[in-house]
Amino acid sequence: MKNKKIELLAPAGSFEKAKVAFKYGADAIYCGTPKLSLRSRSELGDDDLEKTIKYAHSIGKRVHVAINIFAWDETYEEIKKQAAELDRLGVDAIIVADGGVVDIVRQYAPNTEIHISTQANTVSYHTCKFWHRNGAKRIILGRELNKEQIKDIIKNKPEDLDIEMFAHGALCFGYSGRCFLSEFLSGRSGNLGSCSQPCRWAFNLYVEETNNPGNLMPVETDEKGTYIFSSKDLCLIREIPEIIDMGIDSIKIEGRLKTEYYVATVINAYRNAIDDYMKDPENYNPEKYIRELEKTKTRGLTTFYFNDRENKDFQDYSGRQYNSDYEFGGKVIKELEDGKTLIEIRNKLSVGDTLELLIPGEIDSLEFKIEELWNDETLEAIPTVNPGKAEQKVILKIPTKVEEGWILRRKK
Repeated sequence: MKNKKIELLAPAGSFEKAKVAFKYGADAIYCGTPKLSLRSRSELGDDDLEKTIKYAHSIGKRVHVAINIFAWDETYEEIKKQAAELDRLGVDAIIVADGGVVDIVRQYAPNTEIHISTQANTVSYHTCKFWHRNGAKRIILGRELNKEQIKDIIKNKPEDLDIEMFAHGALCFGYSGRCFLSEFLSGRSGNLGSCSQPCRWAFNLYVEETNNPGNLMPVETDEKGTYIFSSKDLCLIREIPEIIDMGIDSIKIEGRLKTEYYVATVINAYRNAIDDYMKDPENYNPEKYIRELEKTKTRGLTTFYFNDRENKDFQDYSGRQYNSDYEFGGKVIKELEDGKTLIEIRNKLSVGDTLELLIPGEIDSLEFKIEELWNDETLEAIPTVNPGKAEQKVILKIPTKVEEGWILRRKK
């Protein structure tokens, strides 16, 4: 199956993030609108959605849009309007979890592919066949499956049904993201797009004495409690050869609320990993991609159940984020004269700082020091610049040709 092209599907919480994802190698992006997808804090409004679809199609890429809430009856009029509008705009696929919403999408978006969300908890080929009979073109598998179970699904699914799986990103304590804890503790439903992520909170534990009911004794942890529900982040870049060989149609990266820096780093790593394996499968070396991924903030990495359904090493009880040696430095706006470049900054930059330029299609970033900085309006030399206002810009020299949208990371 190695000659089969596998789709790299990237998250895009805004039009700018979509452009970054495409620039760094995504074949398609998935997004949503705040009302009807499971990321109600997504920045992608209706106008940006139309702009994203037009831009993607102009460069031969795809856009998948989520309407994957579990809908109450009062939501269906809005769903009908959204489905019809997406069909008019020519979106490539609508991601759906709720059977009632599937029916509406079939009626109001007849020209658009239906993809069944991971929220639908599909973990068998029997369920794949059910969704296929009801109009699905693709199934996004539940993340709880191991590789043997996935192979069995691929072997027994309808031939024209595509299979998509998550390869990287945050894991949820709930079953394929289906959880009621947020609504119970904070009144914000994860199943309606407003998850407050209580599984990341610090908890204090108590036990009740057997001979003294009502007397609660604290379980010793530390001053912050313990993060008993917090999962590590999924990372299957070492398993890319197996994933490609088993015949998966699309691998998905989680993170619609992540930064452009995160999207660029992760997509570039997986793009290089896929392409390198396809070109030279005998010499696939995942360690260089792992080193790149570790330059983003993460909770620690796990393969979850992919290699072993009995795996227990996927909880991060410390609650810490690792790999904090790097941060988002800025984004290239355009090249100027005399080898100078105008960039939009995202964190404080100073003369002497070490930056790394993420070059699309290359796994090794270009490292250089900031030798001079210039104010973008007065052109005066300055020692440092802070992101004190929206779209703060600065001029510096980068020792190579660059393109609009390339990402810079700062080494702390």
